[in-house]
Amino acid sequence: MAWRKFRIFLDMIKYEHTIFALPFAYLGAFTAAAGHPTLAQLGWITLAMLGARTAAMSLNRLIDRHLDALNPRTANRALPLGLISVAEVWIYTLMSFALLFLAAIRLNRLCVQLMPIAVLVLVLYSYTKRWTWACHFALGLADALAPVGAWVAIRATIDLPVVILGLGMGSWVAGFDIIYACQDYDFDRRYGVHSIPARFGKERALVIARSLHASSIVMLAGLGFLLHLGWLYYLGVLVAAVILIHEHRLVAPDDLSHLNLAFLNMNGYLSVLMFVFTLLALTLK
Repeated sequence: MAWRKFRIFLDMIKYEHTIFALPFAYLGAFTAAAGHPTLAQLGWITLAMLGARTAAMSLNRLIDRHLDALNPRTANRALPLGLISVAEVWIYTLMSFALLFLAAIRLNRLCVQLMPIAVLVLVLYSYTKRWTWACHFALGLADALAPVGAWVAIRATIDLPVVILGLGMGSWVAGFDIIYACQDYDFDRRYGVHSIPARFGKERALVIARSLHASSIVMLAGLGFLLHLGWLYYLGVLVAAVILIHEHRLVAPDDLSHLNLAFLNMNGYLSVLMFVFTLLALTLK
């Protein structure tokens, strides 16, 4: 019974979407350590990431459970269906924050000092859709904490390269979140949920998403310039640009039938490949 509930919980928080942020956290760690983080550092960074993401997604499901019950796309999630209780999700949330805190303690003092800011961002994100169409940027900021936090875990400082990396990842995440929000256009307008598609229309929303993704590529290229990562890294940035171009070709204002492919597959490939090319570039360097 406990294992079944745990599997329901993992499905509820979409654990497979960890593929978006975790490689960028490793990217931050490896660039901060010039390609040589210790196994202990990587282990605690991984646990911090798992704690932060699990807590954030659990809170998102708790905060949005009433909206999810009204939306035909999300009405079959675990909380609206009663497959898992609110109390159980709260327990997982608190355990996840405890794991994040433990990892921060084992890394360095600055990680502990910055943790309240990270928690505040993770908590507030889920509320932003209730009062501003800029909620996608709040999600981008929350995910940008992954590489920034990993960099801080290694160096105990916040430096320009990781700020550029954070902006690159944040722009990328905000862009694909805008694309994803297009499928809830009718629901959001009906129930007063704020989003860029609901505010500006799906066509303009996709233009904004393309602009954000172009900005992301520029930022990633800027990271390579600041850290002198070389041609192999820039090849990875080029591959990322091609993936994003293909992602945008899969969706149109009047045709979102390939949205899940664009959202999960393309972005998962981008995240993993950017880390792989960065790791290869650091090794060659």
